[in-house]
Amino acid sequence: MELFIFGRFHAREGQEEAVAAALREVLGPSRKEPGCLELQHHRSIRDPRLFYVYSRWVDEAAFETHARLPHTVRFIEQVEKLIDHPLDVTRARPLG
Repeated sequence: MELFIFGRFHAREGQEEAVAAALREVLGPSRKEPGCLELQHHRSIRDPRLFYVYSRWVDEAAFETHARLPHTVRFIEQVEKLIDHPLDVTRARPLG
C-alpha cells in the first residue's frame, strides 16, 4: 500500500538558504530510488523560513530503505542543526 510522507522544516533565523540547499541536494538521489513515486519540496510564501517535503512511496518498506541510505542520513544530520524544532515527519495514508 502506498505511503505518503509530509515533512515540515522551519529554519533557524539566518539558515533558510542552508535548509533550501540541503533540500535541493537530497532531491535528485531520492527521486532516483526505485520505491519513490513522487517527491516535491515547497517553501512557504508567507514564511520564507518554512519548508515542506511531500513524497509518495510504493510502500513503507521502500521508505524505510530510503531512510537508511547515505544521502538521506546525511540530509537528516545536516538539517537537524539548521531547524528550530525537533524533526517533524509524518507517515500517512489516504482516508479513502
